Amino acid sequence: MAADNAPPLAWVLQQLDFEPLAVEGGRYVQSWVSHRHWPGNDKPAGTAILFLLTDQPGDFSALHRLASDELWHRYLGDPAHLVLLHADGVVEEIVLGPDLQAGHRVLVVVPAGTWVGCYVPPGGPNGYALLGCSMAPGFTSEDYQGGERAELCAAYPSAAELIERLTRPGEALRMDDPY
Repeated sequence: MAADNAPPLAWVLQQLDFEPLAVEGGRYVQSWVSHRHWPGNDKPAGTAILFLLTDQPGDFSALHRLASDELWHRYLGDPAHLVLLHADGVVEEIVLGPDLQAGHRVLVVVPAGTWVGCYVPPGGPNGYALLGCSMAPGFTSEDYQGGERAELCAAYPSAAELIERLTRPGEALRMDDPY
């Protein structure tokens, strides 16, 4: 076992039925979809996924924003860095990790309309982070808006390095398939 008793990545991949998360990046498995619907539309009342990122190059959650608040949970593995670009120009980098005394957080609420992306820095003992994301009303692919690098760099020039790390130029910014 690694330093925080996290199981090896290969074991986690064998236990959970992850699939690649289109457009955003990383791997996911949907853990819950409410069978109730949000009043006035067909959106599920809530959804939750397990989300896995590794420290490998190109494996990150691309900057995106959603129509509803999203809760990010940290479960195990290495600390992950959650980057938030707020509408008022404030840039935050929050560490989702186990060391609360060092300022890590195990739960972060990302307000609707806030740009968010996530990555696992290289060099940790596990090489991955197992996270979770929950939403109410629930996530549908129409909710996802990917961030365009040049536009985000113009709006948040102080975060240009983070934006370059968390965007994929020339790739899709919308999800076509329903989740």
